[in-house]
Amino acid sequence: MTTALPVIVFDVNETLSDMSPMGERFSEVGAPAELAKLWFATLLRDGFALTASGDSGSFAAIGADVLRHLLSEVEPDRGLDAAVEHVMAGLAGLGLHPDVPAGVRALSAAGFRLMTLSNGPAQIAEKLFSEAGIRDEFEVLLSVDDAPVWKPARASYEYAATAAATMMSAMLLVAVHPWDIHGAARAGLRTAWLNRTGAAYPGYFEAPEFTITALTDLPAVVAATD
Repeated sequence: MTTALPVIVFDVNETLSDMSPMGERFSEVGAPAELAKLWFATLLRDGFALTASGDSGSFAAIGADVLRHLLSEVEPDRGLDAAVEHVMAGLAGLGLHPDVPAGVRALSAAGFRLMTLSNGPAQIAEKLFSEAGIRDEFEVLLSVDDAPVWKPARASYEYAATAAATMMSAMLLVAVHPWDIHGAARAGLRTAWLNRTGAAYPGYFEAPEFTITALTDLPAVVAATD
């Protein structure tokens, strides 16, 4: 265990949570399953736009508004309000990727302090981790709902560092999203890109320090470099 890197910060949506079942929620209201990816991408885009303009917004509120617009164009099989409610409720029913519980326990056992920093509500992570039996491995679950701005703005990572009472250089962000890796790296955090799909990393973003294909690989990778 290194003393130079005591805190590991996790993104939640898609990094730890498996969001693929959201497609089923869209299908259940008569919408194409592939609309789930467009919905999530649009939600993030609009949250980023608010952050870039100096504003902020609720993940849930933006998500519901974006969803209302998308579903109104495909004529769901029930009332629009009921369709939006059904799809949004799917977020609370997601599970973790298979590699997450063992990876989290291994990192905790190695002595790392674990926390989350999500653009989504902290309640989602609370439910996910509690049901998987790993909630006690995390010191705190942070959401940008309580931060000045969304990730990947620098102030969001500063908020996490303040909550952990440590320097940003002593934190490692783990995320599947290159935009999150880039933002964290530019803010001074160390970074680990969790690339489960074998995708190419965008060359216009700051490269991650570590690249792993499963969270269970991270303890050994970090230990080998410190």
